[in-house]
Amino acid sequence: EVQLQASGGGLVQTGGTLTLSCAASTSTFDAYTIAWFRQVPGKEREGAACIRLGDHRTYYTDPVKGRFAMSSDSAKATVYLQMNSLKPDDTAVYYCAAAESRSLPMPRLLFKIPRVTRLFPSWGQGTLVTVSS
Repeated sequence: EVQLQASGGGLVQTGGTLTLSCAASTSTFDAYTIAWFRQVPGKEREGAACIRLGDHRTYYTDPVKGRFAMSSDSAKATVYLQMNSLKPDDTAVYYCAAAESRSLPMPRLLFKIPRVTRLFPSWGQGTLVTVSS
């Protein structure tokens, strides 16, 4: 399994920008799909965005579409989640997760799968994002 290290969370005001990073320990970075999930207390972990690293295909769920953007740096084996126009509803612990792309459906179908988190064997430790109103 690939090991993931998430970072970049913090406190930001409504309308602000924050960029999360997820560093992967693997020599086959482009073979993976990395997704960002987020979770608030008492609720299920929900998908936010994903990137299929082989072709850089991305997908965003409706709550973040148009505001969040994923990118990657293969040399650093790191993906980024740039979060713009943040809202208090974006407050959550954000987790990055990885799975080999060959084991997953295409990105636009991924978050439609019930209990999609079970498809990801590798998880980062979570980073807290707090958006103040």
